[in-house]
Amino acid sequence: MSTRRPAPVERPVVLTIAGSDSGGGAGIQADLKTIEACDGFGTSAVTAVTAQNTTGVHGTHVLPVEEVAAQLDAVLADFDVAAVKTGMLATAEIVETVTRYVGDLDCPVVVDPVMVAASGDRLLDEAAESAYEDLVAEATLVTPNADEAAVLADVDVEDEAGARLAGQRLLTWGADGALVKGGHIPGDEVLDTLVTADYIETARHPRVDTEATHGSGCTLASAIATHLAHGEPLKEAVGAGVDLLARAVRYHHDVGAGDGAVHHLVEMRNEAARDPTAERVQNVVDWFVDHDVSPLVPEVGMNVVGATPYAEERDEVAAVEGRITRTLSGVHPNRGVRYGASSHVARFLLAAREYDADLRWAVNCRFTAEVEAALEAFDGPVAEYDRDAQPEDVAAAEESTMQWGARQVFGSLDADEERPVVVLDRGAHGKEPIAKVVGSDARRVAERVVSVVEVVESEDSG
Repeated sequence: MSTRRPAPVERPVVLTIAGSDSGGGAGIQADLKTIEACDGFGTSAVTAVTAQNTTGVHGTHVLPVEEVAAQLDAVLADFDVAAVKTGMLATAEIVETVTRYVGDLDCPVVVDPVMVAASGDRLLDEAAESAYEDLVAEATLVTPNADEAAVLADVDVEDEAGARLAGQRLLTWGADGALVKGGHIPGDEVLDTLVTADYIETARHPRVDTEATHGSGCTLASAIATHLAHGEPLKEAVGAGVDLLARAVRYHHDVGAGDGAVHHLVEMRNEAARDPTAERVQNVVDWFVDHDVSPLVPEVGMNVVGATPYAEERDEVAAVEGRITRTLSGVHPNRGVRYGASSHVARFLLAAREYDADLRWAVNCRFTAEVEAALEAFDGPVAEYDRDAQPEDVAAAEESTMQWGARQVFGSLDADEERPVVVLDRGAHGKEPIAKVVGSDARRVAERVVSVVEVVESEDSG
């Protein structure tokens, strides 16, 4: 048997200069995971070794500056580095050494001025704070949180105005851009403020109710650096990094005795699930055709929707384009399965996932007295919402009705309360009554739909 021909791939090389986190959630470990997830090749220079886990930093050993320099020499002598990200630099001597090295490079540099860990443990020598000014001058982007910005720029960052001022002061040091992160600023929204000489942009997104932010700053800076290494403009690279982090925090890793760690590979995992999710939707559709679920197809048509594991948007929900309709010879999907094809059912499922992220599948079914009777034998709770109870502003915006209904049902449940497997909408004037079958397993959802059909047909034949 002959040997196989190699097929090498090329990815931009990103160099991270940071401390090691034995807990795996932050530092060099987080950087390398994130760089790979964003389609880069990660190299590293370790500045310090920390004995760390989700509960805190239990010990720190700073490497001799000569060892840090030796690592930088080795990487830069062999690799064509397309971007650099700095994290925990620990001492003034290491900050100054790193400044000299990056000053000789012609590539984007993202400086994450790590001073204190999320647990509150200090990771930077006080003498090193003033040394950061020269490193920031070499930065394409500096990414302080509110506390770090207060130290560096001498500004209390308590709102958007403070973030803008801090960013503008950091630009006077020579940085091309400053991203003042809003995770530490109180409020229901997180405000991340990007300041450059040409524009100021503020990204707003709802705050996730969790303390599992270990590694968030490292992940964000590494994602931005990798997108810059791909040649993306600064604004687009920052936007991609902010979006990744928002999802990584919501779907964080539940590990350790502490609050957990961000999910560095969340977007890669979500993307990898797209084809299997769409195939599962198609399998359910084929099953419905084989079993002729005509009695449950509404006048508006039936749809089968499946969300990727970490879905946040409609274009991450697969569905039947044109829905499933009744014909003289049974049911028939109008077109194929594609992402973004569903409007109403997809919005309902996404809204329900805000309360139970395990929910990934939903089918909208015809709702009649016969169907309601068949549901009495169901193996799970049946819930409903009343359209008449909608506030007027929701009723006036049809695209909001599905989300409102999901909030009424799933938002009212206690954490230990069993989730409904069917949600009823009894309709209103001009609105057809609908039953939505939902669940975390596609096959189980499909079986429930078919079981209702069988009960309705048996009653009709009887």
